[in-house]
Amino acid sequence: MFGMLRRTRVVLLVVFFIAGSTLYMLFDYPSEPSLHAFFPPSGIQLDAKELRYRTDAIKEAYMHSWNGYMKYAYPTDELMPMSQKGGNSMSGWGASIIDGLGTATLMELHSVVETQLKFIAKVDYTKNENVISLFETTIRYLGGMLSAFDLLSGPYAESFKARKGEQNYELVNELVNQSIKLADAMKFAFNSTTGIPAGYFRLTDTSINTNDVNIIAGIGTLVLEWTRLSDITGDPQYAQLAQRAQEYLLVVQNPEVGEPFPGLLGTHVRLNDGKFQDSFGGWGALSDSYYEYLIKMFVYDKRRFLRYKERWVQAAESTIKYLASSPASRTDLVYVAEYSNHNQISFKGSHLACFIGGNFLLGGQVLKNTKYNVFGLRLVDGCHNTYSSTPSGLGPENFAWDESLVPAGQKEFFTKNGFYYSGSIDYRLRPEVIESYYHAYMVTRDNKYREWAWDAFKAINSTCRTSSGFTTVSDVSQADGGKKADKQESFWFAEVLKYLFLIFNEEGVQGSERIGFVRGSKQKWVITTEAHPFRVQD
Repeated sequence: MFGMLRRTRVVLLVVFFIAGSTLYMLFDYPSEPSLHAFFPPSGIQLDAKELRYRTDAIKEAYMHSWNGYMKYAYPTDELMPMSQKGGNSMSGWGASIIDGLGTATLMELHSVVETQLKFIAKVDYTKNENVISLFETTIRYLGGMLSAFDLLSGPYAESFKARKGEQNYELVNELVNQSIKLADAMKFAFNSTTGIPAGYFRLTDTSINTNDVNIIAGIGTLVLEWTRLSDITGDPQYAQLAQRAQEYLLVVQNPEVGEPFPGLLGTHVRLNDGKFQDSFGGWGALSDSYYEYLIKMFVYDKRRFLRYKERWVQAAESTIKYLASSPASRTDLVYVAEYSNHNQISFKGSHLACFIGGNFLLGGQVLKNTKYNVFGLRLVDGCHNTYSSTPSGLGPENFAWDESLVPAGQKEFFTKNGFYYSGSIDYRLRPEVIESYYHAYMVTRDNKYREWAWDAFKAINSTCRTSSGFTTVSDVSQADGGKKADKQESFWFAEVLKYLFLIFNEEGVQGSERIGFVRGSKQKWVITTEAHPFRVQD
């Protein structure tokens, strides 16, 4: 299953990096000479009229999806656009409403936001008979409410009449009250021997099986949301729960198993002793957002989370040294491989892992390190290639580039494009490639990345759009995307449409606030793994 490490195909990208790169300042774009030496500006120009047209098209896609949801699926978790009914795959508390609130706020869709706020105020988070995912509930529900509070009590308070004494003030404050109720309902999940939480549970059964395991994404992607809740409320218990669990990832109890490369971890951790059960992993599913949050916690509060940053640097350096790989047929491309231990590398990737380019760019900007910026932009190029090479214009869920395993029918495709389809070849309305385009644009200010994002939007609009919303398509190797499935994920609202909107819209409140990167010396916001913007700590 796993190919042995072939040193001739592992690219030590240090040779591309300029000595003394850390001298370049954090917000020196758009003319940072070290980046332009490797990525000459495209010179593409976009006028205000074109940007407005694209922004309006993305807002129309949100409203098309929202109207279909309200007509056929409200108040369930998501629209099933082909059968035109609702589905409850995310606890049944109205995931699309809560996950989509921040995007509607940024788009200044006032009537939609008021509907969403009124709904959220009435949700009873103490009652649920479904199996609940702590990870998904944290990033979609808790993150969605806390982000909306930051936005609506801050830069959008005036726009939405949410200042004290105004009509929406109490509804906005109810976001915090509801966040407390949700966290209080779920916090028993941390009642294991170590404080490492159970990944799944029922509210009707508060017992925890300490012989269970959790994944590092499930442990390490709670800390930003639960810490933000503590900082907003002044109650430290929520941050303490998440940070205690995180310690087992910052200091590995059995590194001979759990840390095959410095900073790069295995996947499953036991609740009873905090030790790793395996050595396989990477930046894809089950692990991805643990690494993402290490640098984002540092962005959130540089004083409290210096150790998180140091851990991210370890992982980043090991990724460049051991996992960076170029296909034999396209040495101009760079991807990040997976591993099963220190000497077994698997040359395969995923759409999920394509956030990594954006994460390296965030790290490069925050740490003033051009090496990470250059590596991040090369990864963005690689993931763009998975989109631009397919007939549909969309990237597959999984792909690979091991020339010894190329299927017979894909040899010509691999030679030309540097990867082949491997495993699932559907597109699930995922945001990661567009997310990385957003970061690439914010770092370079090169409109090339806006063009790539627009190409992706047009491909989604032509293949995934239905009469009532948007849905997964089964086969990106077909021009029409293949068969349409029957699910409009809540992260379509929260992530895909938000990143598309942010990359094109520079007007109004969002433009002046600069959600994400800013022009200047201070970062105002950090974006969660579900694309919910949080106000950083002063």
